[in-house]
Order: sequence, then C-alpha cells, then structure tokens
Amino acid sequence: MHKKNIAELVQVLQHRDISSVELTRLVLERCTNINQKLNCFISITPEHALLQAKLADEKINQGNAGPLTGIPIAQKDIFCTDGVKTSCGSKMLDNFIAPYDATVVEKLNNAGMVMIGKTNMDEFAMGSSNETSFYGPVLNPWDMDRVPGGSSGGSAAAVAARLVPVATGTDTGGSIRQPASLCGITGLKPTYGRISRYGMIAFASSLDQGGPMTRTAEDAALIMNAIAGFDERDSTSAENPVEDYTQHLNNSIAGLKIGLPKEYFDEQLNPDIGRIIHEGVKELEKLGANVKEISLPGSKLSIPVYYVVAPAECSSNLARFDGVRFGYRCNDPEDLSDLYCRSRGEGFGREVKRRIMIGTYVLSAGYYDAYYLKAQKIRRLIRDEFRQALSKVDVIIGPTAPGPAFRINELLDDPITMYLSDIYTVSVNLAGLPAISIPAGMLGGLPVGMQVIGNYFAEPRLLNIAHRFQQVTHWHKLAPAGFD
Repeated sequence: MHKKNIAELVQVLQHRDISSVELTRLVLERCTNINQKLNCFISITPEHALLQAKLADEKINQGNAGPLTGIPIAQKDIFCTDGVKTSCGSKMLDNFIAPYDATVVEKLNNAGMVMIGKTNMDEFAMGSSNETSFYGPVLNPWDMDRVPGGSSGGSAAAVAARLVPVATGTDTGGSIRQPASLCGITGLKPTYGRISRYGMIAFASSLDQGGPMTRTAEDAALIMNAIAGFDERDSTSAENPVEDYTQHLNNSIAGLKIGLPKEYFDEQLNPDIGRIIHEGVKELEKLGANVKEISLPGSKLSIPVYYVVAPAECSSNLARFDGVRFGYRCNDPEDLSDLYCRSRGEGFGREVKRRIMIGTYVLSAGYYDAYYLKAQKIRRLIRDEFRQALSKVDVIIGPTAPGPAFRINELLDDPITMYLSDIYTVSVNLAGLPAISIPAGMLGGLPVGMQVIGNYFAEPRLLNIAHRFQQVTHWHKLAPAGFD
C-alpha cells in the first residue's frame, strides 16, 4: 500500500479493499521503523491517527466520504495542531502543546484525512538543509549522507521514502520547492494568500505560504481542493474564488508560451542541471508548447533583498518568544532582563539568532532607509519584472535548485553559500507568485527538480503543465533504493 499515491488510495478505500484503520496501522508501523533512519518526524501520533481513521471508516461505510476521507497525511511541525506538540523544530517550543488547529489542519481534518504525525523542519523554518532543527538533521532517503533540503525537509523525505502519500510544507523563500527538488517529489508553492496562514507559526509574514508536497501533480490538485480558500481569521487571505484544481489537469498545452530566463542558466548553474531542465522543456515542446528566451535581470538581486526583508520580519515575529507567556523559560532568572536574555539565548539556535540579529540591525534607526526601505523598493521592481514577463509568456521555467542535494555539514558553516541554494526560488516569494517543482531527471543518482512559475492564482495551469509532463515522463515514479 505504501507504493500507492493519493489518487490510487482513494480508489482502494472507496472500493473497500482495505479500511482506513488497516491502512493507518500499516503506515504507522512503516513510519515508526523508518523514522529511526531518516529522522523525518518530530512526533508520530498513533492514538490521534487511529481515532481519525475510525471516524473515516464510519463515513465511508455510511456513504458520506469525500475524496480524501481516510487518506494518511503528515503535517509540518509549524502548523498548530490541537492537543499535539507544535515545536517549529525549536527548543523554544519543545514544550508547547497547541490549543487549537491551524486552518490548514482544520480543513484537512474536515476532509477526513488522517494525521500520522508532525514532520521535522529547520528551526522556525529558517534553513535550506534541515540541519538547524533542535531535533537533529533529517537525512535524504536517496543518499543518507546528504540533506533533504529545507525547511520542509522532513515532509519531503517522508513523501520521498513512501512513508506518507502527502505532507504539508511551508514556503518562505523556497522551502517547499527546494526540498521537493532534492528529494524527487512534487511541491507546490501557491500564490501568496491562497492558503490561510492562521495557525501557521510565522517566520516572515509577507512571504510565508503553505502548500502540498506530494508524489504527483494530480495529488497536489486533490489537496489544493481541500485547503485553498478565503479565511476571515487571516488578514492576508485572498478572497479570489477557488476552482476545482483537478478539472483542467488533462487539458492540452498546445500553444503554451514558455519563457526561459537567461539569468537562470548562467555560470552559477551546474551545467548538468541546465541540460536536464532543457531536456524537460523539450518534452513540453513535444506536447505543443512554444519556448522563448526572456530576461529577469532583477533576479540577481533577489538573494540580498530576501535576506534583508525576511530577517527583518523574523526579528519582529519572534519577539513574542520571551520566556514569559509560553515556550522555553530559563531556570532561576535574576530579574526580568535576565529572563528575556537567557530564555531567548538558550531557546533559539544559531541560525535563528543570526537572522534575528540581521533583522534587528536593518530595522534600527539610521539603517532602516539604507537597507530595509531600499530592499522593499527593489522587491517591487522584481515583482514588476515578473508581471511584465508573464504578460508575454504563460509560464516561466527554470531549475529549482542550482545543484542536487549536498552533503550533511558541507555548508553548515558557510551561510552565504547555503543561502545561494535558494537563488532560483526566493524571487517568487518576493513577488507573491505561485510555482511548482516537479522531478525532471537524475544526476549522480540524485533527483533534480524543474520549476514552473505562473501568474497570480494560476495554480490550475501549473498543475495542468506538471500533470501533462508527468504523463510522458517517469521521474516522479522513481523511489530511493530501500524505500520503494
């Protein structure tokens, strides 16, 4: 059963070839055994899962089941889950039991899905390798000496290793798409505001966006049907109507206009990655798409802009973790100042502290205009460049990451090079656009992802392109040795 994707499991459950309880027991056993190797879960929740599975079976037997009823899912440990530890991969929240469900969790519960557990992640979603977690690094199932990407590396590894057919992720600067690329799965970052951020612990509020991590585009469409939509509890939630994301999956892409940014294929890109992406584009050309070169010169500024804007918002959002109301508190503080300083100093990890310090600096008097304000102006230029390009082409295609998965500890002490691993993804977040990463090839036994970027609320088109690509290629079907 672990080899089946969501669409296949839906058929199995609806035909009652297996019950949700039986399926859940199989998944829980596999997750418990394999998690000892990969460390992709922070919490596995058997009692919670079996209760949801029992309710799912009742709905199936009564004929009240929806398309996702009884399907197992893992939640990234950044989504608040009522009665379950929500740690954000940090010592700061190691003792935090969420008193409510995030909207994403609530919607998936209402859809009848079964939560197996909470996945490991970079601390407070800050990282590109899943090495900054308080609970230790996640290992890439394709090569356990390598990283799975981050910050949603636990979710990506769990889906790639066939532990669950779907996991949620969040994407602030590429944290769904980059680990999807490094682990050989499908990862969709929706338009900013398409998925509610209520109950999703904030890193950078103007950039964060939740989304699905699955094996196929079809599966991602099924999950989008459940989680997309307006939420009055989230002031940044978009009120645009929600489509049936599965409706146009099989549409022809003949006449599709694809733009290839010349800046995405320069000397910074591994030439073998470039070759794989061009081969992937040729498959789309065979399906009738047309390709032209475009230019996005502002993309070269996306990394410095992102690493001003994101830390600034992080320093503000993480100010609430002060040892007073919830989370970690130091022992025997001498006074209030000592409580604040030691609780934050002991509760946060190195990367989180680095970003808080950067963010506080760029927001401080005398530096705000020179750094933060200027970064926001360039952010607007980057957004306008995308808008202009997408007025001439339907989608933009390029690599998701500059190379395949790198080795554990290889870049941990080199933050600048680590940050550059998001060079092709962060500009999408700065502009608020949707993008999807799909498996497009292999390099040295490691997966390579191709990124497809669309216009605002163009998720149906992205899923259509990804699905048609997956109908004529086999890369998404490959599984790491020992986990297939």
